[in-house]
Amino acid sequence: MYSKISHLEYYLPTKVVTNEDLSNELDGFKIDKALRIGIRQRHIADENQTSVDLAYEAGKKILSKFNKNDIDYLIFVTETGDYRLPNSANILHERLGLRKDAGSVDIIQGCTGLPYALSMAKGLISANISSNVLILLADAYSKIIHPKDKVLRTIFGDAGSGLIVSKSNEQQIFDFVFGTDGSGKDNLIVKNGGAKHPFDPSSKDIVYGSGNIYSDNHLYMNGPGVFKFTDSTVPNLIQNTLDKNEVTKEDIDLFLMHQANKNMLEHLRQKSDIPSNKFYCDISDIGNTVSSSLVIALKRCLDGGVISQGNKVLLAGFGVGLSWSGTIIKI
Repeated sequence: MYSKISHLEYYLPTKVVTNEDLSNELDGFKIDKALRIGIRQRHIADENQTSVDLAYEAGKKILSKFNKNDIDYLIFVTETGDYRLPNSANILHERLGLRKDAGSVDIIQGCTGLPYALSMAKGLISANISSNVLILLADAYSKIIHPKDKVLRTIFGDAGSGLIVSKSNEQQIFDFVFGTDGSGKDNLIVKNGGAKHPFDPSSKDIVYGSGNIYSDNHLYMNGPGVFKFTDSTVPNLIQNTLDKNEVTKEDIDLFLMHQANKNMLEHLRQKSDIPSNKFYCDISDIGNTVSSSLVIALKRCLDGGVISQGNKVLLAGFGVGLSWSGTIIKI
């Protein structure tokens, strides 16, 4: 029993923060550094707007073109859920008016979230548990970034996205590759707010890098550590995904990686020996949108004619966890 994807959509908050805005707000902010990593602005959730709200907007767009009563499972990918419990998928299930007998589950993943969700949806369909799975993805990293962190406020933007995975007469979602290395958890982490270290309102600011500030209540990123991880892992992920599916680079029409930043992606393209005409990077107006980045990029490639019906796309996610994942889809 095969499966396919359709009805890709995304939602961006209306608030836009430009590099000029950050330069006016943050002492020492360098516009040229932001431009070098390919980002000139990012969309930021309003004060009362959460990842569930962002996913809900994306879900509404999808369900305006797809009968909600045909959805029998909802998967929600986020690392910034509304509550510690209940799960955010249940909240979305009710807000979107899905059938009471439709399942719902959260996947707590970041930049690897789309392949993880696709693999689960494919499994549900292969096992004849579901016929149509709604996947929603959203993160509001702006809620967990210190207001004075020049690096992370440059990189990350908020967004929601989604798609439908349905039964198909033809195989259009192929085999998956996954990887996990929990020893690198401290490279991308919010230390406080969970059961191990509760949120601490008196947590002290910590200076790192060139005058950047975070606290243990906020997101910390070890930039060099993350780059070392991607440099050593992603080229192997690309090759392993090709090998798992018994294809070559020549069989792939587009290589679509998690849209982290321009410099990193260009480095990975060259190291993986991927032709520039089979590679995509465009984050200038949205930044790194975490779990939504692959969906947004895929949707923009479809809308812009970069890919078309019958093309094969290799998807590669990598990031917080540390984790990595890849698969091949046919449009």
